[in-house]
Amino acid sequence: MPPLRLGFLASRNGSSLRAIVEAIEAGTLAAEARLVISNNRAAQALAFADAHGVPTEVIATQSDPDAADARLCAALQTAGVELVVLSGYLRRLGPRTLDAYRNRVLNIHPGPLPRFGGEGMYGRRVHEAVIAAGPAESGVTIHLVDEIYDNGPLIAARAVPLAPGETADSLEAKITELEPRFFVETLGRLASGDLTLPD
Repeated sequence: MPPLRLGFLASRNGSSLRAIVEAIEAGTLAAEARLVISNNRAAQALAFADAHGVPTEVIATQSDPDAADARLCAALQTAGVELVVLSGYLRRLGPRTLDAYRNRVLNIHPGPLPRFGGEGMYGRRVHEAVIAAGPAESGVTIHLVDEIYDNGPLIAARAVPLAPGETADSLEAKITELEPRFFVETLGRLASGDLTLPD
């Protein structure tokens, strides 16, 4: 199978982006990093991409969301991106990008979906909600992105048991460590054909 042609959207550090690019460089993931886009000119993900020879672009989204959507979609298509990876991208995607990449935008969520998802449920808030609810386990979930936060089809999930006395801090540390590796693993399954996305 040909390598996956990946584009990345990141607003800050881009932890999953880093792990994926490093796996590509190590020859353990059959993929190409075609482009990194951020809405934040100071995002550390951009400096990482520059250092690793991955093209970058900054597209601000707040002043004119429609124009930003058009620019974002065009940039991904021009770079030959076939699969978009969200790596801590803190903006909702616009209709043009979602239409062009329907069922081809992947996001990782730091908790079980749909129970601990939805608008405003990201980062530390997810772990606090899990601890408050008291389930036996949390986990990470990779899903396809659509017009509604955390609503798209689930692609892969990994459970993380809650230890006695688990806190939001300790749970966050475990999930944060797991997320990048699990993203690389899931992309590897897509690259090998072991996992397929809906049409």
